[in-house]
Amino acid sequence: MIVEQRRYTLLPGKVAEYLRAYAAEGMSIQVAHLGNMIGYYATETGPLNTLVHLWAYENAADREARRARMLADPAWQAYIKKVQPLTLSQESCILNPAPFFAERLATMIAATAVATAGASSGSRLGAGTGSP
Repeated sequence: MIVEQRRYTLLPGKVAEYLRAYAAEGMSIQVAHLGNMIGYYATETGPLNTLVHLWAYENAADREARRARMLADPAWQAYIKKVQPLTLSQESCILNPAPFFAERLATMIAATAVATAGASSGSRLGAGTGSP
């Protein structure tokens, strides 16, 4: 299992606009393709106007295949055109979980999958978590 950390630096004052667009349109597309959102954060201190999100994958090939499908999706391409003007830079870093954390990460992903399945079937389980 690997985790990708993506860091986006936005134009000053544009974090709220970006997050609104992501919540309204981008998240559902991205989660449908990438699946395992581990977290999505906005910085409070340190580098400002920064978003950090974490995505888990089985391995590099899984990441590559999932991202290729997402990038080919016309809905994702349309969404990106809306938020790209708000973005100054992007960084991506692949992380390997520490041996003592790998099991916990797998448990988190399994729990999130259950919450997503419940939310998509109309259950309140997982509703409002923002996680897949």
